Amino acid sequence: MVGRRKFLSKGLRAIVFLIGYILSPLTWWNDVFVNIPLAYIMASMLSWFFGQDSFPALFAGAYLFTNVLGFLLMHVSIAYKKRLSKRKLLIDIGIAVGYTVAIYVLAILGFIKPF
Repeated sequence: MVGRRKFLSKGLRAIVFLIGYILSPLTWWNDVFVNIPLAYIMASMLSWFFGQDSFPALFAGAYLFTNVLGFLLMHVSIAYKKRLSKRKLLIDIGIAVGYTVAIYVLAILGFIKPF
């Protein structure tokens, strides 16, 4: 029974890490295929409530959310066995914010528009 519980725990941590990795900006493809579409859908839905003018800010916020969520899921899955430093977490969040600023600028300039 203990072996099965340990296996399930490792399997769950691996799944959480994989989801975090897919959401994080650590791969060249995740923005095109995962984060930007998710942010676009979230921002488009929220702009129905907050107005079309708020789309760039909503898009940037949703994009930042997906990136930071990815990093946090990876940290949570690893932190079970290994203690990670706050400095590393802050660096990762800083990278996510940098990507978000670039996406926000693209939305402000009109390269990304709601449907």
